[in-house]
Amino acid sequence: MLEKRSLWPYLWLGIGVLIFAFPIYITVIGSTHDISTIGRGDVPLLPGGHGVENYSAAWAGGAGRFTTTPAAVMLVNSLLMAVLIAAGKIAISLTSAYAVVFFRFPFRMLAFWLIFITLMLPVEVRIIPTFQVMVNLDMTNSMAGLVVPLIASATATLLFRQFFLTIPPEYVEAAKIDGAGPMRFFKDVVLPLSVTNIAALFVILFIYGWNQYLWPLLIVNDRSLETIVVGLTKMIGTGDAQNEWNVIMATAVMALLPPVAVVVLMQRWFIKGLVETEK
Repeated sequence: MLEKRSLWPYLWLGIGVLIFAFPIYITVIGSTHDISTIGRGDVPLLPGGHGVENYSAAWAGGAGRFTTTPAAVMLVNSLLMAVLIAAGKIAISLTSAYAVVFFRFPFRMLAFWLIFITLMLPVEVRIIPTFQVMVNLDMTNSMAGLVVPLIASATATLLFRQFFLTIPPEYVEAAKIDGAGPMRFFKDVVLPLSVTNIAALFVILFIYGWNQYLWPLLIVNDRSLETIVVGLTKMIGTGDAQNEWNVIMATAVMALLPPVAVVVLMQRWFIKGLVETEK
């Protein structure tokens, strides 16, 4: 009875995986069929013979009745934006948390709580004044305009602060005795101890940057700076007759690959950064 009962978690896990993975499977399969098969409303379960044609069309910017921004361009834009957002958030959060924890200056806790309060002000809430600031600074239609408003993170600052509080005070005293200044202590002690946390946050923040839709849609109208998430929505017309679903599905599959690759390649560091308690 115990052995039978222990199989239930695996059964429910398998059902959950099937529910989440089946739409992705249909997308992958659909990207290998021609437009007439998808247009008839068929849901094929086996691969077709038009995969190379569909992916080539998506990579080059569409085929047939319409053309779009090439997926190659959109992937580069999304990759650059996601990497810059993740790296910028980590860099700013590291330095701000380091200042709050290891320096004693007036109103430092007030500064921290002001940073923390910004959690209640996501981009969607402050999007109109943020857009106006970008217009005044002439940063629309630029990679800087895509990245800069999203580059600060109160969540990452809070997480790094909580981790820095676990660093023994003896490390600070030992660094002072050795004559290490603040920057050397940060580089030689704090950064090496924070590697797993940085890796875990990078995965989360990369996916956050990759999935951005509303802000890139608003700040950029130059096709050469279009991201893959925005480009996918623009490929879908107002009627089924206007959509080449085979090319759209091929583009969607390519949009899935970079975040999946980041998670797979960094999953060991990601899990270690989330569960490791001993520093």
